[in-house]
Amino acid sequence: MFRRRGLTCQQVVELVTEYLDGVMEAARRARFEAHLAGCDGCAAYLEQFRITVAVVGRLDPGDVPAPVMNELLSAFRNWAGDRDTTG
Repeated sequence: MFRRRGLTCQQVVELVTEYLDGVMEAARRARFEAHLAGCDGCAAYLEQFRITVAVVGRLDPGDVPAPVMNELLSAFRNWAGDRDTTG
């Protein structure tokens, strides 16, 4: 019998959207929640992420000035591109 490793803080950060969307596989969700139970930093990060999603969800696209929207989209594209090349 083998023992599964727990998740690292980096893995929790990478999986937070999957967790909040409710699409995480049960075993991974259990490891995710076990990590949260023992890591105040990741628990705080999850709560901050939840708050951010709630606040952003209330914005109308017209509320964000075009230059700010362009900067945000550019930052996301760069971030997503960096993730794609690192595997």
